[in-house]
This record gives sequence, structure tokens and C-alpha cells, in this order.
Amino acid sequence: MADNNHNNGQLQLELSPDVAQGEYSNLAMIIHSHSEFILDFAAMLPGLQKAKVKSRVILAPEHAKRLLAALQENVMRYEQEFGKIEIPNPTPRTATPFGTPKGDA
Repeated sequence: MADNNHNNGQLQLELSPDVAQGEYSNLAMIIHSHSEFILDFAAMLPGLQKAKVKSRVILAPEHAKRLLAALQENVMRYEQEFGKIEIPNPTPRTATPFGTPKGDA
């Protein structure tokens, strides 16, 4: 007997209009403790020393690892369809899109 409340095993998500608009982010900061990963998403503009955090997501370590795997899979699919994503000047491991602020705004 099928369970109609679960829609054949598929998860149904509710997306409100304000959340559906999304938040632009070109900077992500990640910190972790023993029990959680915290991802802060911010928008940073050239010449400014301050980036405003637009969204914070807190994940259990297991969910952080699942997110990593899902991102890797989706980047692979994207590159198969649209070509390799090139990261200019990849030497520093930073998520800041304009380098680190130097205070000369």
C-alpha cells in the first residue's frame, strides 16, 4: 500500500517568495567546532574593508560532508555541460573575491 503523504519518497520543500529571491554572496567564511560547521555568506565590494554577512548556515559535521559531496558532484556536472570553471590566480586559499582588504578605500 502506497503512502500518499510522502509523495513516493520524494521530499517536498516549501519556498517562500522572500527566500526564493536569494541573497547574493561573493564571500564565504567557514569556521567549525567539534560539533558544528558554521558557514557565513557575505557580499564584499571592491575597495571596502567591511563585508556584510547576509546569511549564516549551521551544519552538523555529517551534513557538512554531505554538502561538500553534493557541491563536488554539481560542479562536475556543470563543467561537463558548460566547460571548466577557471579560478584566476589560485595561489591563496581564500574566499575573498578581491583579495584581502588593504585599507586603501
